[in-house]
Amino acid sequence: MPIRCTLKFRVLAFFLLFWTFLSCHSGGAESAVVTLDSIVIYKTHEWLAAKPTVYFHCLGGNKTTLPDVQKEHVLYSFNGEESWQPLTEFKSKKCKRCGFYEEDSIKSDDVFEEWEFCPSDFTSPAGKYVRFNPKEFNATFLCLQCTAYSNEKGMHAAVIIVISIVASIVLILGMVVGYKYWQKKRRQQDQARFLKLFEDGDDIEDELGLSDVI
Repeated sequence: MPIRCTLKFRVLAFFLLFWTFLSCHSGGAESAVVTLDSIVIYKTHEWLAAKPTVYFHCLGGNKTTLPDVQKEHVLYSFNGEESWQPLTEFKSKKCKRCGFYEEDSIKSDDVFEEWEFCPSDFTSPAGKYVRFNPKEFNATFLCLQCTAYSNEKGMHAAVIIVISIVASIVLILGMVVGYKYWQKKRRQQDQARFLKLFEDGDDIEDELGLSDVI
C-alpha cells in the first residue's frame, strides 16, 4: 500500500510539472509580428531630393519603405494594416540588428540610427516599445506576441518555483508514508517477538511438564 501511494504521488507530480512546462512555453514557437505604430522624424539627410525616402531595415531581412513619412516634426500614426506592414517578425527571442535609414542618391544611404532590436524590449503590457533618438526620430513599435518573450525570465522563475514546491511536497509525503510504513513494520516485528516469547514459554512448560502439574 505505501509503495502504491508513493507511485501515485510521483505520477501526479510528473503530470503537474509537464502541464506547467507546456503552459509556460505554449507561445514560444509562434512568430511575433512587429508593426510600426507611430513615428516622428526630426531631420532629413538628403539635400537634393524634395521628399526623403525613409525606410526600415533589419540585417538579413527586407527593406520596408515608409511612403507617408516625408516631413520633419510631423507625427505619423498607423493602424498596422498598411500595405507595407509589418516591419519585421521575431521567430525566437534572439535580437536583430535593425534601423531607420534614408536613401541617398549620391553616396551610401544615411542612417537615422541602428540598434539591437529585441523581443524583450516590449515590456509594456500593451506590447509597445518606444525608440527615441533626440536628434533623429521618435518611433513606437507594436508587437503583441513579443510579451511572451519579454516575460520568459519570469516564466522560468515561476517554473522553478512550481518544481521546487512540488518536489518538496512529494518529498514530505514520501517521508510521511515511509515513516508510517516503518512504524507498521516495527509493530509487526514487536508483535511477532511478543508471540514468540509466549510460544517459547509454552515449549519450556511442556518440556518441564509444568502444564500437567498445574
